Amino acid sequence: MKISLITPAAKQSKNGNRTTALRWARLLRGLGHQVRIDVEYDGAATDVMIAIHAWRSAASVGRYRDQAPTGPLIVALAGTDVNTYLATDRAVTLSTMDAADALICLHELIGQAIPVHLRDKLQIVRQSAQPLAAPRRPGKRNFDICVIGHLRDEKDPFRAALAARQLGDASKIRIRHLGKAHTPEFATQARAEMAANPRYHWFGEVPGWRVRRALTTTQAMVISSRQEGGANVVSEAIAAGVPVIASDIAGNIGLLGPDYPGYYPVGNTDALARLLARIEAEADFMRELEGHIHRLQPLFLPNHEAAALENIVRLATKN
Repeated sequence: MKISLITPAAKQSKNGNRTTALRWARLLRGLGHQVRIDVEYDGAATDVMIAIHAWRSAASVGRYRDQAPTGPLIVALAGTDVNTYLATDRAVTLSTMDAADALICLHELIGQAIPVHLRDKLQIVRQSAQPLAAPRRPGKRNFDICVIGHLRDEKDPFRAALAARQLGDASKIRIRHLGKAHTPEFATQARAEMAANPRYHWFGEVPGWRVRRALTTTQAMVISSRQEGGANVVSEAIAAGVPVIASDIAGNIGLLGPDYPGYYPVGNTDALARLLARIEAEADFMRELEGHIHRLQPLFLPNHEAAALENIVRLATKN
């Protein structure tokens, strides 16, 4: 089929929406489909549209519906659709969701946050990542914890750094933060934190191979977000076999599962510090986290994501 894949993220962007679009295009092409990625729909003939982000892609969805009133339409819900725009611009967001034949969600708890009449449209697509090419080799001299994510409010980016300040002198924990500062103020704050906190180092925006190298050498990863629609970096950590310490938001619980033992209350520095100290000091706890991660791995491999996408395309085109 000809598939028009719409993402609000520009071609040079490295944000989650662009990353998702590129991966989905690659998987769908591998299944034999022709896929064109655009920031906005330009009216080109297509067999099906997949629009990433209900609110940001609303104009493209409207244009597509004007041209093809019964054309198959799949809308992928972003975290900000559910956590922000359903409240701040509900009419536009709901209009896009109502127009869709199928809705993609990235974790299992999205259904609790959307109107009841839309829940039958929901299909879960867990974002995938390639396993590491070689076994992990965490360092011995230090106990490195990575934070992988851009510096912006939704990510609560300095929570791990603040928690690391509370650790005792004997701790070998270092926080290694990879991600672009979304504002000059965040960059200034990161540099100030490095100057004041010897356990914290911010590397800025890095290429994908640096991220994978960090996953190879780190002991664990912290995702401290205040809101997420299902962060791809969690998928990358799971595929790599990296234990995760996560804020207890729906976007993390929906990926890691309600029985995962590595959660802390979102925004709670003291609780995060206690978890960091525990994974460094308690080998049994680290093994428990690793066991959960390894059991989840098959759900986050590319063949699983490709099969889910193909199923959704078939469902949408049957309506």
